[in-house]
Amino acid sequence: MAPPDTSRHQRAAEEFVRLLDIMARLRSPEGGCPWDLEQTFKTIAPYTIEEAYEVADAIERHDMPELREELGDLLFQVVFHSQMAAEDGAFEAADVAAAINEKMIRRHPHVFENADDRTADDQIVAWEVVKSEERAAKAKGAEPTSALDGVALSLPALLRAEKLQKRAARTGFDWTEAEHIFVKLEEETLEVKEAIASGKPEEILDEIGDLLFVAANLARRLGVDPEVALRQANAKFERRFRAMEALATNQGDEFADLDLDSQERLWQAVKKDERSA
Repeated sequence: MAPPDTSRHQRAAEEFVRLLDIMARLRSPEGGCPWDLEQTFKTIAPYTIEEAYEVADAIERHDMPELREELGDLLFQVVFHSQMAAEDGAFEAADVAAAINEKMIRRHPHVFENADDRTADDQIVAWEVVKSEERAAKAKGAEPTSALDGVALSLPALLRAEKLQKRAARTGFDWTEAEHIFVKLEEETLEVKEAIASGKPEEILDEIGDLLFVAANLARRLGVDPEVALRQANAKFERRFRAMEALATNQGDEFADLDLDSQERLWQAVKKDERSA
């Protein structure tokens, strides 16, 4: 392994310390920013989530300059939370870095302790074993642990569904074949129709949720990330819708003024153009 680039490490350390100083200045009761001073962990959390999504968006668009900026925004969120924790006497930014350093070393013994020929699949299994041990250690003396412990409530619902299903599958609670999930999809679709017929909004909400949960399970079983699949579907719909609007404009029409049949013809035309491109 090549020796570390000390000049790059030094620059990174200097810039990180500068960021800590900027954050401390923003939160200073004397001369700080009024908005920053008013913030709490709870008020900042939505911004943290938003910045993570903006990082993912920059990656999706292969925009490296934007990715650099969005990663900076996300790092600022880490520093913001760390500053507030330091003010409360809970922990500091250095403790955050130390914690993740220790965790990464602990979860990669094949790299930092005894080098071996572990494959990527082997590492996934070992990673989950270590994580399970960590969860058990955290819960010692508390309520009985569950295989589902640690799946954050704040995750996007589709992503959380996948994670819950993965955790359950490790206990053996899982469909063995994708075909079985199709049967369940049909069952849930029928229950949605029955809920609609009942006219009860709460039943419709419940059954639609079940249908989406099973769809996420099918994606997982087929090795498809449901969150990525839905993002791609969103992007496809947006691309095609914008193309329909453009076609309508080129024809001298206002898209919103067209009847549904005319809009559908434009939709099919856009799809045909995409397939022939």
